[in-house]
Amino acid sequence: MITLSGGCPSSDAETLLAALLETPDASVDWRDCDSAHTAVVQVLMASRVALKGPPRGAFLATYVAPLSCLSGD
Repeated sequence: MITLSGGCPSSDAETLLAALLETPDASVDWRDCDSAHTAVVQVLMASRVALKGPPRGAFLATYVAPLSCLSGD
């Protein structure tokens, strides 16, 4: 399980992508994520990784989590 917490800046996108490539069956827990740079959101969307959520941040919960390409538990 990969965990996103607090604010996730653009520099986290490369780290997230590397972790997802190393562990293709990983899921992402973003319940403690307050905000995420669009680069991080793009990695989540492109990878179609299973998300454990909803995220803590109101913007992510309202506008990002409902996207059809993202799934939450």
